[in-house]
Amino acid sequence: MARFMVERTFPDGLHIPVDADGAEACLGVVNRNAEVGVTWVHSYVNEDKTRTFCLYDGPDVESIQRAAERNGLPVDSVTRVSVLDPYFYR
Repeated sequence: MARFMVERTFPDGLHIPVDADGAEACLGVVNRNAEVGVTWVHSYVNEDKTRTFCLYDGPDVESIQRAAERNGLPVDSVTRVSVLDPYFYR
């Protein structure tokens, strides 16, 4: 399975409540992703919550884009990535 970095812009900010509704919303994303063979690994959000940088595992770029579309999420870019570990060189 390949790993991808997905960059997104939310002009009005990304607002996920920190409660049962927010948990349900995130679980919905996970479930819809699974239907197309995509796994949400984790995401980083900038300070004003207008940009996210999300790691996903999936078979190809098209699957990542299809998952985003199913979830109604914007996509600025999808880049296949691999791990660069600074401790590898020790």
